[in-house]
Amino acid sequence: MRNFNRTNIFFKKARKIIPLSSQTFSKSYLVYTLGRAPLFIERGEGAYVWDIDGNKYLDMISALLPVILGYQYPAVDRAIEKQLKKGIIFSLPSLLEYELAKELTKMIPCAQMVRFGKNGSDATAGAVRLARAVTKKERVAVCGYHGWQDWYIGVNPRNEGVPKAVKGLVHKFQYNDIQSLEKLFKRYKNEFAAVIMEPMNLEEPKNNFLEKVKEITHKNKALLIFDEIITGFRFGLGGAQKYFNVIPDLAAFGKSMANGMPISCVVGKREYMKKMEDIFFSFTFGGEALSLAAALATIKEIKEKKVIQVIWREGSYLERETQRLIEENRLENVMELKGKPCWQVFKIPDLVVKSYIQQKLIERGILWTGSHNMSFSHKRKDLNYLIKAYKEIFPSLKNAIDKGMLKKEILGKPIQGIYIR
Repeated sequence: MRNFNRTNIFFKKARKIIPLSSQTFSKSYLVYTLGRAPLFIERGEGAYVWDIDGNKYLDMISALLPVILGYQYPAVDRAIEKQLKKGIIFSLPSLLEYELAKELTKMIPCAQMVRFGKNGSDATAGAVRLARAVTKKERVAVCGYHGWQDWYIGVNPRNEGVPKAVKGLVHKFQYNDIQSLEKLFKRYKNEFAAVIMEPMNLEEPKNNFLEKVKEITHKNKALLIFDEIITGFRFGLGGAQKYFNVIPDLAAFGKSMANGMPISCVVGKREYMKKMEDIFFSFTFGGEALSLAAALATIKEIKEKKVIQVIWREGSYLERETQRLIEENRLENVMELKGKPCWQVFKIPDLVVKSYIQQKLIERGILWTGSHNMSFSHKRKDLNYLIKAYKEIFPSLKNAIDKGMLKKEILGKPIQGIYIR
């Protein structure tokens, strides 16, 4: 039984001065079995983290996907330390901005020009503003999650504070349902500036869906934007656009770009990106040098160590073994494993089921919120330990469900969850 005494005391103190006691919804107590889970991390190394009570965990979250190489990855940390001796940020651009931009234009098919931000929300918001400026139109069709800013979050349940006028300019369509997009274009003829979408999230594109989206978007004189905040540097260095061979007009990248350092970018075709000189997309910390150095080092490691091939290979092994255990225990109606080997997500509608699995994994020293966020530091022995845990947990889960005893098995407060899509 793990001790969470310091965690539980500190949570009460932190919540008095920090809303949620966290800066990120997906890292807050809402996604953990409150009272029986860690809520604050002291340090990380490789594929492991230690909470403030000294408990060690195999981390399957990877900081919500930015950590693609591993915590305290030597080559990246050395690059940061080297740049730190020169300076963090300056009064003029540094050469690192050019060096990283040049590297990105070589790798990403649509990238002829590049602008940097700090978060994924910066990049998606910048791409949408750019599309509106280019097309002189205002409506945007969205498919997926695209950040916290007003232009997008107004179409989600957590939309308090977003003006009604802003909410009315954004319209959802469904992945793999081309008719849902066609209906929007028909209803608001010649009013759409852009279609922004995650090229893939949990579901595979079917029936040439991405190609059809591009065709209908251009037919209606709008720009196609791929939100590659997650897929970029995981599906490949060229992102999902290269993987699926569907090239958008603009794209947003972030997360895995610098192994945890805060950086994102808007990339795209020169004819559109030149308009960046006219719109306002400007940050005091846009050219912060430590993150630029970390991104260059991360990309170098990904190339030299064939990182993407490794996380796909190891992720495939984990996916295969997990799926086998789901089927063996007849849990197909309780959970589904979705996504690609580099990023797998459990689709578990019942939060009590999810709470049970998380609780049992935490007891075994595994940090889990319902996904396999693969990193280069996840070794086969780590994955085998997780698989062994599933092998022990899934039968007891099935038994508790069949006997109607599942809720009584949850020791902490069940996961509340957050809806952001």
